[in-house]
Amino acid sequence: MTLPEATQSAGRKRARAKGTAATILRFLIVIVTTYLGLLAVTFFIGRVIPIDPVLAILGDRAPSHVVERTRELMGFNKPLYVQFYIYVRDALTGNFGTSVLTTNPVMTDIRRVFPATLELATVGTIIGSLFGVPLGVLAAVKRGSIADQIVRVVGLVGYSVPIFWLALLSLLLFYAKLRWVAFPGRIDIVYEYSFTPVTGLFLLDSLWQGQWDVFRDVFRHIILPASLLGYFSLAYISRMTRSFMLNELSQEYIVAARAKGLSETRIIWGHALRNAAVPLVTVIALSYAGLLEGSVLTETVFAWPGLGLYITNSLQNADMNAVLGGTIVIGSVFIAINILSDLLYRTLDPRTRAR
Repeated sequence: MTLPEATQSAGRKRARAKGTAATILRFLIVIVTTYLGLLAVTFFIGRVIPIDPVLAILGDRAPSHVVERTRELMGFNKPLYVQFYIYVRDALTGNFGTSVLTTNPVMTDIRRVFPATLELATVGTIIGSLFGVPLGVLAAVKRGSIADQIVRVVGLVGYSVPIFWLALLSLLLFYAKLRWVAFPGRIDIVYEYSFTPVTGLFLLDSLWQGQWDVFRDVFRHIILPASLLGYFSLAYISRMTRSFMLNELSQEYIVAARAKGLSETRIIWGHALRNAAVPLVTVIALSYAGLLEGSVLTETVFAWPGLGLYITNSLQNADMNAVLGGTIVIGSVFIAINILSDLLYRTLDPRTRAR
């Protein structure tokens, strides 16, 4: 290699390194800004709501000097910017205060209830993806047909029907009438004290420990609420899959593949869906994040001991430490899933890495 060529090669490497560093820096700035925005919103919500956190802890009949002393110890007598600094510092270390309702540290309660929400949302997303993607492909391939209209109506119902109403009807039919599913809750009381979970994901733990009777019981409890969440996830995933597939099926490479005599099955599943899968990853990830943060009503109806029910009970008891702590955790998970989906998108689509 000549000296000019070596110089040019070194220059290109430095340019690529600078471009990568700039991309990483922008990425970090977006993450930090988004998380600070989340903390700022939750902080000011906690300050503007008409609930005094000190009185929520001490009660309305506490002596005034005790109230003032507690307010001083909690830092509520300090300037607002100092309170926000303390709030951010504590949140970054996982310190969300103590729950008035349980008297436990909020983070301890969240570690206990979050696996239930994670398991419910994961099963719901799996169900929504397994059925939503094929239905979306079918609707795109059969555009304008009866099958397309049925899929679109199924999706429309999923968007329109309130989930709590559908949950109550499902309980009435599948539990009260048909007895196909178990009573609301996560596990039968027979196994509640004999089964020792490790990860907090009951399906995974019971399988790992070989307790098939516990697995069947947990499955009978989770299948109905997870199917409802999966149905609402299916409505979103099937619609987006149909849109992506219609776009891919209109591309020139599909015409070229048909001209070469490739089978329709290979064209649809091997070429069109493969290219549509790149943005579809983001759709499924966002659907998963939506189920993690939006399963409050489902958990309430089915008495599912997850983060949604925990936040609901805390809100009803004016336990703002628990409410804000749970909100921050859900927001953090949403940010993390968005980041992960963006990284997957860049990995699967080389064109995004080039920009």
